Amino acid sequence: MLRLNKKQRLERIAELCRHNAEALLASLHFCVNHEIGAFRINSQILPVKTHPTAGYETDELPSGADIVARFRECGTFARQHDVRLSFHPDQFVVLNSPNPKTLAHSLAELDYQAEVAEWVGADTLNIHGGGAYGDKITALAALRQNIKRLPERVRSRLTLENDDKVYTPADLFPVCEDTGVPLVYDVHHHRCLPDGLSINEATERARKTWKAEPLFHISSPLDGWEGPKPERHHDFINPADFPKAWLGWPLTVEVEAKAKELAVAQLMAAVQKM
Repeated sequence: MLRLNKKQRLERIAELCRHNAEALLASLHFCVNHEIGAFRINSQILPVKTHPTAGYETDELPSGADIVARFRECGTFARQHDVRLSFHPDQFVVLNSPNPKTLAHSLAELDYQAEVAEWVGADTLNIHGGGAYGDKITALAALRQNIKRLPERVRSRLTLENDDKVYTPADLFPVCEDTGVPLVYDVHHHRCLPDGLSINEATERARKTWKAEPLFHISSPLDGWEGPKPERHHDFINPADFPKAWLGWPLTVEVEAKAKELAVAQLMAAVQKM
């Protein structure tokens, strides 16, 4: 991309953005046709948007207004058919990093994805808690502080997710309760990194952090819970891994499985029999 001059680069990026908007609309049609009620939008839906050299503003793109209109069309379709849209920024988005460059890039990435979220009506920008940097208490304090400084369009959509290496639900609940940021409860991560809370307890406490319908994550281990690396995701979901505490109330469940829509279909069929 950087081998092109700026005019050529923006023309190429505009072409990719238009294609991505069309692909998003096609994906939403697929969801509706297969009764899938949620869709996670790829973080690179606007390619290299925050790149330090190749980055750009939408109004710099040829026919930028038309591109935005196409994304807004996706949002209209999603609302009409009750498909919930979300973003899950890449793991390099770290709000408690002590590195100013990392933090600045994280903020830029969140702002870009919040911009697209406004176009399409996505209500969730989900990130992990970040690193501990040798002092979890200080790191969580930095996370709180930086959340409170976020622009409204980011903060109003921000959610935190427990991970399988650093931050458990018990670590993040105080941050969520202090900042008003909901917890996306990942039950797989919680099983990999337990904290003394049961799944039922974590489920109920996570529910209380949400003002809207909660959004949780599920996956299954590639080689089973006794395998060498249970954090690795399987192609499909083992129905036994779906918590019974998640049944009987309004909940959006994002399936994190390599088989994607096939895994969703299989799990939907299994849950309907529970």
